[in-house]
Amino acid sequence: MLNRMKLLLCCAVVASGCGGQRQPAFERSLLPPAPLAMAETAVPMHPPVVASNPYISETPKFIAPGPAIPPRPSLGDRLLEDAADRFVTGRRLYQNKSFPQARVEFDAAVDLMLEAAANHPTDPGLLDQRFEEIVEAVHRYDLAGLGAARTAEEGDFEKAPLEDILEMTFPVDPKLKVRVKEQVQATVSQLPLSVNDNVLGYIQYFSGRGRKTLVAGLERSGRYRPLIQRILDEEGLPQELIHLAQAESGFLPRAVSRKAATGMWQFMAFRGREYGLNRTPYYDDRLDPEKATRAAARHLRDLYTQFGDWYLAIAAYNCGPGNVEKAVQRSGYADFWELRRRRLLPAETTNYVPIILAMTIMSKNAAAYGLEGVMLDPALEYDRVQVPSATHLALVGDLTDTPVPELKALNPALLKAAAPAGYSLKVPKGSGETLRAALQMVPPEKRASWRMHKVESGDTLTAIGKRYRTAPGSIVAANHLQSAAPAIGDLLVIPAAPASAKPARQALPRSLVSRKSRAALRAAARNPGLARATAGAGRVRKGPAVLTRTASAAPVRKSGLSR
Repeated sequence: MLNRMKLLLCCAVVASGCGGQRQPAFERSLLPPAPLAMAETAVPMHPPVVASNPYISETPKFIAPGPAIPPRPSLGDRLLEDAADRFVTGRRLYQNKSFPQARVEFDAAVDLMLEAAANHPTDPGLLDQRFEEIVEAVHRYDLAGLGAARTAEEGDFEKAPLEDILEMTFPVDPKLKVRVKEQVQATVSQLPLSVNDNVLGYIQYFSGRGRKTLVAGLERSGRYRPLIQRILDEEGLPQELIHLAQAESGFLPRAVSRKAATGMWQFMAFRGREYGLNRTPYYDDRLDPEKATRAAARHLRDLYTQFGDWYLAIAAYNCGPGNVEKAVQRSGYADFWELRRRRLLPAETTNYVPIILAMTIMSKNAAAYGLEGVMLDPALEYDRVQVPSATHLALVGDLTDTPVPELKALNPALLKAAAPAGYSLKVPKGSGETLRAALQMVPPEKRASWRMHKVESGDTLTAIGKRYRTAPGSIVAANHLQSAAPAIGDLLVIPAAPASAKPARQALPRSLVSRKSRAALRAAARNPGLARATAGAGRVRKGPAVLTRTASAAPVRKSGLSR
């Protein structure tokens, strides 16, 4: 038995020795394959050299060059066109109070815009401009929430942004004085520029905590800058006086102070009347940017004639010429800084002049203060139409395809939603003649309440009547209809209820844009170039968009502040 076991053990040892020469399967799989035997006739490694054909580049003379083929629109161009179409559709739905559907179209438009940002061929500046227009236009639609059917009688008034700092003083960085003095020496200005601790304190404030307020005002100034510059020039005044409007109201045409000074130039009622700014239950001329600017320019010219000094004239604009005259008489000094040192002027007036000087110095040296990249809002462009009878803005919106909030923005002096007879109404550029012609379709005595409706697919007289709270029979009678089924595209006069009879409120979405979209748009507003970066990283969903508010509205935003 023992011998048998030894024999088996020897066989096992022999077998294991024979298998020791074989590679395991997982090791063999990692080894390169064995080289194949080379064929006896080797294939050449490089193709043979062929002599070039000397005639290969010659064009036969009988083949004439054909006409140049116009370049095909790029993908970016097509996306921009599609975005414009989607916005127009969304705006029409918005006007018809189809808010959820409008939101879908606005979202689709912004998606297309963001995609175009990654594919626009040559002009990124154009894309940035249009993306800026998205932010402004949709923000206005979004805030309004009621479109052309809005019937609110009074618009919101706003607080003058700088009112709270007029009685404050700020510390001065000693290093700032030398730098600012050098800037002033190199600055050309029609308004004399002074540098002292009072001015430096506000330069430091607007460079830090107050920068947001300064930039917001500068951006808004673009809407009215051409208008103000033209009027100041016509009245023979320094162009730098535009900064009074920023100090007074931040270029907010409906700003109101604690003392009831009103409008972009903050006129008190009695002072406004002296310069032709009238008030009625229907409008307040102090809120009209053009009329108020003209009045402010003439008032400032009169003050300069009285005092012979621009600082005293500006101080008198703020606190009244009587206060300045008394201060000069008490001190014997016709010098603003001396009156300030002696504390003979109201506290807010003593800081009012330094604020204006600080804004002037900073805007004229925009690069030194990081302001050269501030994008000014597009200048407002409009036609004027004098309405012969009281006319509701909702009807004007129907006839010009313009939301009532936009009409209110163009006409901030209106206190009600209807323009009184004889009022010079501002409408988007290019729509004046259309409005004049279309108004003829509505009886003059009915223009304060009646509406106009363009028939679209699916509209019925019953549905239209329900929307305007008007009996279908009244619509048939007012339009002399022969059929109860109006054709698509027809314009129907709607004998709607008078403005005093408020229509039932429709439940509205909280916003036309989602929270995510609003964040994306705010980021785009701060940095238009972000649109291209965002599109490159992937499409962002849910964002409202618009290329142009109307075909004629939305001029190019201008960059830079220095002259």
